[in-house]
Amino acid sequence: MPPAVTAEAPCPAVTGEGPLPDRSYDVAIVGAGVVGCAIARRLARHPRLSVALIEAQDDVGQGTSKANTAILHTGFDANPGTLEARLVREGYARLVRYAAESGIPVEPVGALLVAWDEEQLAALPRLAEKAAANSCADARQLSRAELYSREPHLGPGALGALHIPGESIICPWSTTLAYATQAVRAGVDLHLNTTVERASWDDGHRLHTSRGPLRARYLVNAAGLGADTLDHRLGYDDFDVTPRRGQLLVFDKLARPLVRHILLPVPTALGKGVLVAPTVYGNVLLGPTAEDLDDKRATGTTAEGIALLRERGRRILPALVEEEVTAAYAGLRAATGQEDYRIAAHPERSYVTVGGIRSTGLTASLAIAGHVTGLLTGTGLDPGPERDLEPVRMPNLGEAFPRPHQDPELIAADPAYGTLVCHCERVSLGEIRDALAGPIPPRGLDGLRRRTRARAGRCQGSYCGAAVRELFERQGRGERA
Repeated sequence: MPPAVTAEAPCPAVTGEGPLPDRSYDVAIVGAGVVGCAIARRLARHPRLSVALIEAQDDVGQGTSKANTAILHTGFDANPGTLEARLVREGYARLVRYAAESGIPVEPVGALLVAWDEEQLAALPRLAEKAAANSCADARQLSRAELYSREPHLGPGALGALHIPGESIICPWSTTLAYATQAVRAGVDLHLNTTVERASWDDGHRLHTSRGPLRARYLVNAAGLGADTLDHRLGYDDFDVTPRRGQLLVFDKLARPLVRHILLPVPTALGKGVLVAPTVYGNVLLGPTAEDLDDKRATGTTAEGIALLRERGRRILPALVEEEVTAAYAGLRAATGQEDYRIAAHPERSYVTVGGIRSTGLTASLAIAGHVTGLLTGTGLDPGPERDLEPVRMPNLGEAFPRPHQDPELIAADPAYGTLVCHCERVSLGEIRDALAGPIPPRGLDGLRRRTRARAGRCQGSYCGAAVRELFERQGRGERA
């Protein structure tokens, strides 16, 4: 059996074109990022509920969720007592278990919070106390000698570090898709390419979308960068979202031996700062920047941003900036000016806002989903009986775990898993075929890349691009890949 989501015809509950179905839902969720998909999955455990998950773009996880640092946070540096601190702590434990059950690659590499001057060094004991208050009692300060013993390629001048063993790296693409797959299989309707243009309330919600009207008794706003816009349309003015751009560089797999841990700076008010981190795909990340902008669509990289990253990277890990860069990308985070999540229930409108979900949203996603379900119940929703969902097994995209092309028994049963299409990332024909025939098939080549890693390697599709496109277009014509 292939180590992936079972190949099957696209579920009829996934739509991306034409008018929306003429029906009313119990709950509508706006935004199919990692948090929106987690909420949909959680509500799908109640078979009596009818749920719609609405996404403006053509795939799940297309916004902030696809362009982050892919770190599974312990929450060691969250502000104790905040909602974020609690949900990150709960979400971390839940996601560790869920990833193991679902085949989502996770590597517990640990993190080093590196002090580069006396002021930062003096802050480490306070950060260790903060970590302990956030249930990370195993955080330990390292001497300069211990630090360089752990990270021999670290740049000169570091004075010490705080070691946080539980920090891990994870595949954010598989996580979001796993949540959405379970939700859809359990009966949630996923409507892609559906932009909410207007919203009104009259004893129920009426969303006026780019694909027609949609009605729901309860509404969850998980729209990420657009959460404040939807909030305003419903008559609330609780917060404003400032898009904070984070540019990142992805270095080739040959750079991977240079770093053993996630290397973090001492945090500032703008965020965790520029870090160096390995990825589960075998690369090394450098970033992100933190640029507050006005444009919620400004996901392009800039010469200034890349230059800043190379300058910071040269200090942290000098040998890294001499390695090949295989990709540069930028994501936008939803900053709200408050160091906590903006999750609130409005019982008078049967409405829950899930705003200001920052870089920790991936880690906290399952806990956020449980919290939001509780808020919906508190506003009057009767979810009815609960059931366990059918487990999902995602295709492994991680380098630390066996890939299909390395499994002789799998290849003997189906030679397509031994036929490489993308040689940089070792992606087989069988994996591409499974992704194209999955419950939520990709609607573009970028979606296929997030499901398989095809075209994500050193050549960025220069070698395999034509073959991958042909397989994608063949599926679109109804032919078998």
